[in-house]
Amino acid sequence: MSILEKIKGPDDLKKIDLDNFDLLSKEIREFLIETAAKTGGHLAPSLGVVELTLALHYVFTSGKDKIIWDVGHQAYVHKILTGRKEAFGSLRQYQGISGFPKREESIHDVFDTGHSSTSISAALGYTLARNVLQEDFDVIAVIGDGALTGGQAFEGLNHAGHQGVDMLVVLNDNEMSIAQNVGAMSSYLSRLRSDPFYTKRKKDIELLLRRIPSIGPNVVKAVERVKDSMKYLLVPGMLFEELGFTYLGPIDGHNIRDLVQVLNKTKEMKGPVLLHVLTKKGKGYPPAEKRPEIFHGVGSFDANTGEVAKSSGPPKYTKVFSDALVELAERDNRIVAVTAAMPDGTGLHAFSEKFPHRFYDVGIAEQNAVTVSAAMALKGLRPVVAIYSTFLQRAYDQVIVDVCLQDAPVVFALDRAGLVGEDGPTHHGSFDLSYLRCIPGISVMAPKDEEELRHMLFTALQYKGPVALRYPRGCGVGAEITTEYRSLPWGKGEILAAGSDLAIAAVGSMVYPALAVKEILEETGLSVSVVNARFVKPLDEQLILEAAKNHQYFVTMEENVLAGGFGSSVLELLAREGQSGAKVFNIGLPDKFVTHGSTGVLKKELGLTPEKMADKIISHFSLKALKHKKVILSFRR
Repeated sequence: MSILEKIKGPDDLKKIDLDNFDLLSKEIREFLIETAAKTGGHLAPSLGVVELTLALHYVFTSGKDKIIWDVGHQAYVHKILTGRKEAFGSLRQYQGISGFPKREESIHDVFDTGHSSTSISAALGYTLARNVLQEDFDVIAVIGDGALTGGQAFEGLNHAGHQGVDMLVVLNDNEMSIAQNVGAMSSYLSRLRSDPFYTKRKKDIELLLRRIPSIGPNVVKAVERVKDSMKYLLVPGMLFEELGFTYLGPIDGHNIRDLVQVLNKTKEMKGPVLLHVLTKKGKGYPPAEKRPEIFHGVGSFDANTGEVAKSSGPPKYTKVFSDALVELAERDNRIVAVTAAMPDGTGLHAFSEKFPHRFYDVGIAEQNAVTVSAAMALKGLRPVVAIYSTFLQRAYDQVIVDVCLQDAPVVFALDRAGLVGEDGPTHHGSFDLSYLRCIPGISVMAPKDEEELRHMLFTALQYKGPVALRYPRGCGVGAEITTEYRSLPWGKGEILAAGSDLAIAAVGSMVYPALAVKEILEETGLSVSVVNARFVKPLDEQLILEAAKNHQYFVTMEENVLAGGFGSSVLELLAREGQSGAKVFNIGLPDKFVTHGSTGVLKKELGLTPEKMADKIISHFSLKALKHKKVILSFRR
């Protein structure tokens, strides 16, 4: 029996001799690689923290002590050690275990994560609650150097240092988040890494001073009184100590004995402590070590060769956006591109290579990305801010006050809008139509296919105001890509099919499913119109009003929550124009957080496949008894 097979929970780990931990680390890595090759997932981050996770669970008592993982990309080993090894084959699958810490999944997951830079604040919250309730447990936040570029991490450090409470922050420094780290914090950590013998050097100096006959101990005491000066001589910056933390490290994050020794020491220390740990992302798996950005979040792959399964079919929306932006930037030198630590995920890597002086990666700092872009736009540039839909939520105030209030012509390219699949509720782009539509001055578009995405980007860059362009994850529908760009009629939709009984107005990724629903319904004898709304704001009011007027039944479709989304805007229009009696049915995402799973499975479970949507429409309107009207569409264009 392997060592790993003996571990059913963290208590079992404490029974294993430290001499066996190197072998256990090897077994865990093999298990991770074997599983992730089938399920996909955040492999490289978890491979890098095997020893660190073992040490944390060996020293602390999970279930009583609180271990909080920032983002959660690196929490797979934690899950394996806390009783979920047998279920690990269901990782990120529908009704399987989540790829992120989830409180509902285990008592060992004490804080739901998925977005970056929150762990220090969460750990401080648990620490303050512990002190108020006079309870006894340790609190540990594990945060990566990439997540430390996020502003909330600094807010948490500042607050924790001010409070002076007993808590531990473990800085997992692998020199890389998803993409290469940028910014002053990255440079600062590089300087610390270049001087890894600070602690040893300090001890050597103290030992030397103590050997001075008679006066040695007194000299040491004097040095202790001026220890800040001593730190500044030995290590550049000492930023963390200035924030109120006791800084330890850097130490080798793959040396289990050193980790255990230092972690035990931190339990005896008073006040907030920051332990700087150096690890290698993808450790123990050569393909992940060589290409950590590929294996940060990877689909299925060949475990033996590291070859990632290639998707066939139409190009991905992200690639179409990337190519179009580069082509348009060649024509207009005012176009600049901004990302928040996601140049590869958002497709901006090609832009950065072609136009390095017009590309800006701000780190995991969406608020900064938006405000910087607002100012550039007000000075005459045309910034395109490429951010996942779910991450733009982190800069909502900046979108309102810095961009929209000032009518700054910023283009938001919102990738991963709608359901994204296995990453689950923290990553679904479920809310952008709702949270953007209510802001004065912004326009919101969604393309029906990859070709329309190109034209929408071109159109947005001509508009003299803020525009959000949202598009889904994954491949397009196979639309023909033309070489030319054209401006779309502003605020106007298009009629794709003309019928007489029922009209469907769909937006974005739901347009082609709406056409499939039309085919299903027409097999029952219904005559169906389909409208590609294109714009959620400004809404094509004339088209919507005529469609509602000239059909007995009207359906809206969107891959966004129903509350406040496209369908809500249609209902508001009809009520405002005195057509509140129209028979309208809204189809979209439900008023709940959608779990993880493949998008195909999720859409089936949510009733968003063409077959299920057709059934919903028939049931809602009791259409089986419908006698068809023979009406020629007066609103056809």
